[in-house]
Amino acid sequence: MDCRHPRRTDQEDGRIRFWGEVETDGGKRYMLRVVTLEDGETVHNAFFDRDFKETGA
Repeated sequence: MDCRHPRRTDQEDGRIRFWGEVETDGGKRYMLRVVTLEDGETVHNAFFDRDFKETGA
């Protein structure tokens, strides 16, 4: 598995959201969202984000 192009946003409660495109060995691609606590290391939650929409930068 490989994760490409990570994105980051800070929540108002101090937690941090990270998204990354994950490609399986079979070639399927998913967006994985990982939410950490304020320290940026302790994982609070992680899941495949089916509602992810790319925003223009």
